[in-house]
Amino acid sequence: MSVILRPGTPEDAEACGGICFEAFKSIAAEHNFPGAFPSAEVATGLMMRALAHPGIYSVVAESDGKVLGSNFLDERNPIAGIGPITIDPAVQNQTIGRQLMFDVLERGAQRGVPGVRLVQSAYNNRSLCLYTKLGFETRELLSRLNGDPLGIRFVGYEVRPAVKADISVCNALCQRVHGHHRGGELDDAVDQGSARVVEHLGEITAYATDLSFTGHAVAESNQSLKALIGAASGVSPRRLSGADAQRRAVPLVSATRIAPRAPDDVDDHRSLQ
Repeated sequence: MSVILRPGTPEDAEACGGICFEAFKSIAAEHNFPGAFPSAEVATGLMMRALAHPGIYSVVAESDGKVLGSNFLDERNPIAGIGPITIDPAVQNQTIGRQLMFDVLERGAQRGVPGVRLVQSAYNNRSLCLYTKLGFETRELLSRLNGDPLGIRFVGYEVRPAVKADISVCNALCQRVHGHHRGGELDDAVDQGSARVVEHLGEITAYATDLSFTGHAVAESNQSLKALIGAASGVSPRRLSGADAQRRAVPLVSATRIAPRAPDDVDDHRSLQ
């Protein structure tokens, strides 16, 4: 089979969304976990936003005019984010995923990014092996939790919508925690109205672009992080139903690939995603 790679366009959203939904659903079902998306429509919406965003690079694999898979590189921040990478389950294990990964890694190298990051399902050993061969290092184990809003407030920890004037302070917080900031994502989240900050003793001690599957949060203490979660209007819009919504936690793995070397680790802070 002859496969070509080309830039993605918004017109690819429906095909990429369907593949994204089926690919995540297929690997999750093999391990008795719920899929990442409740429907193909939700996955298609994610693909549409990524394909249309000027700060996100996209690449599509196709053969004879048929889309077989896609991958993305979020270039809004100093450390670029990879994914979601998905391949049609009918044509997996034919090096298409490897080609799509090489493409975004080459893109990152051309732009001179100091490193790239990704998060993947911990039970997907095949992709984890590929990422390891490509130079990624596993950083930490994460869990994706779904549930109803808690409606909890903590005295002395005010949670409010983030505004543009907060971005520089939040970037400095993220810089202290991770050694780099994610200001591009935060700027978009402020525009969308989903970003929140925590103020404690007159200072911003935590922020979140959104408490959702695609958002991230950073805090300087567990208490500040708890304040963000407690005040969230919803924890992950991709709800599970019934017992799964209350009892299932999906394991994820965070990994990074640094060029030429990783910054010093900072262990006394907390972060999500």
